[in-house]
Amino acid sequence: MAAVRDFSGPVLVDLDETLYLRNSTEDFIDTARPALAAYLLLKLLDVLRPWLLTGPGTRDVWRVRAVLLAFPWVLPLWRRRAAALARGATNIALSEALEARREPPVIVTLGFRPIVAPLLAAMGFGGARIVSARLWNAADRRGGKLGFLRRELDHAALRGSLCVTDSLEDMPVLDACALPLRTVWPEARFHPAFADLYLPGRYLTRIKRPNKHYIRRSILQDDFALWVLCSVWLAPLPLLHIAGLLCLLVSFWAIYEQGYVDNDRIAARFEADPRLSETWGVIPVATPSVAPWLWAGAAGFAGLALIGGWSLPDPLSAAIWAGVLLATALCFRLFNRLDKSTRIWPYGPLQLARCAAFAAVVPLVPMAPAAIGAHVVEKWVPYIVYRRGGGAAWDLPLHLMRLGFFLALILLIAATQGLGVLIEAPTLAFLAFTLFKARREIRSALARARWITRADRASAGHRQTVVTDRTGAR
Repeated sequence: MAAVRDFSGPVLVDLDETLYLRNSTEDFIDTARPALAAYLLLKLLDVLRPWLLTGPGTRDVWRVRAVLLAFPWVLPLWRRRAAALARGATNIALSEALEARREPPVIVTLGFRPIVAPLLAAMGFGGARIVSARLWNAADRRGGKLGFLRRELDHAALRGSLCVTDSLEDMPVLDACALPLRTVWPEARFHPAFADLYLPGRYLTRIKRPNKHYIRRSILQDDFALWVLCSVWLAPLPLLHIAGLLCLLVSFWAIYEQGYVDNDRIAARFEADPRLSETWGVIPVATPSVAPWLWAGAAGFAGLALIGGWSLPDPLSAAIWAGVLLATALCFRLFNRLDKSTRIWPYGPLQLARCAAFAAVVPLVPMAPAAIGAHVVEKWVPYIVYRRGGGAAWDLPLHLMRLGFFLALILLIAATQGLGVLIEAPTLAFLAFTLFKARREIRSALARARWITRADRASAGHRQTVVTDRTGAR
């Protein structure tokens, strides 16, 4: 602070997470309304990645352009919001040191003038010179701050300046100035855009199962595929039926995911050594209480309407689905509050709900109970082994075990309904699906399998003799 107050030359000040203790670009994007539409637009950009065409460092250029073009009313909203943000996120210590100088500072930022100018005015630096990246020219972002600083400031001013920044990316600027001051402010926080927006699945992918593609691999390719195979054969409009099942899946997981949230909170509060992911408490994710039920209600209504062929859901079906969601939520809360050894018993009903919740409102083919039962066993057995002290429970050949249970169950069903059910299309589809899931474990099991020979018997007898000799009285 003394260096800033007493320096006789130009003072260059970084904005984001330095003079402003947040990120102005993220806060601007976060202002776009409706928030869900803006979030989905940015997720589409993340999939398309157009910044690969314009080079490294240009992602925010595309994001801000997209928000401005799709939501042109965001600028007046931003001007009103900037005042509140300035009150809560201005670096008071640094701003007081800058205000003590006779000459205003030069604000140097990778942000964009339409965003930073209203914010700086609200912070009391409306008279400061702003050197910022150009929104419609990606070269500024590619070249970094030193490039456009050389364009805006003469060489002598730059060489005789003091620079305050928190970013290691500003090392070229720090090397070019007379007094480089890299300072990381403890109060600074990076708050990503739409972190406060609730969406089903965000907690699951960012906190509970980060970097594991859990939704795609476990929920869609396993659970949802089973839902489809169990019921699509009876649907008069298969595409609408699948779309309806997908809505029911969103509805169910909006509630089931809250069980994970509660599970982590209980673990952090009561367990001496809680098993929490490395992102828990680090990455902000909205976990409200009411919004998941609103999502569950809307998605459930849409799902029942689609399954019914674009007709209003039957009140009884809607009540049954609401009861399934409520029972699942209560079962998960009970599970989270029991000691770990007792949890093995409510874990089974939770897995049954996950695998078969849709069956409460959707008719099933005859072989569906066998497929669902095998799926539940696949999930339940390793948890029992794990809680009973089996550290390698998740290394069991689970898909092969599922195949074995499925074969046993369909044979029992065939014994009561006739062998003809074994060659029906749903049964063959279940079998193909289960075989496909177990294909690697089948190959591994066959590779290790071998016939027992006389040599094995002789070797076993030798080992038994040695043990007897060692334990006998000699």
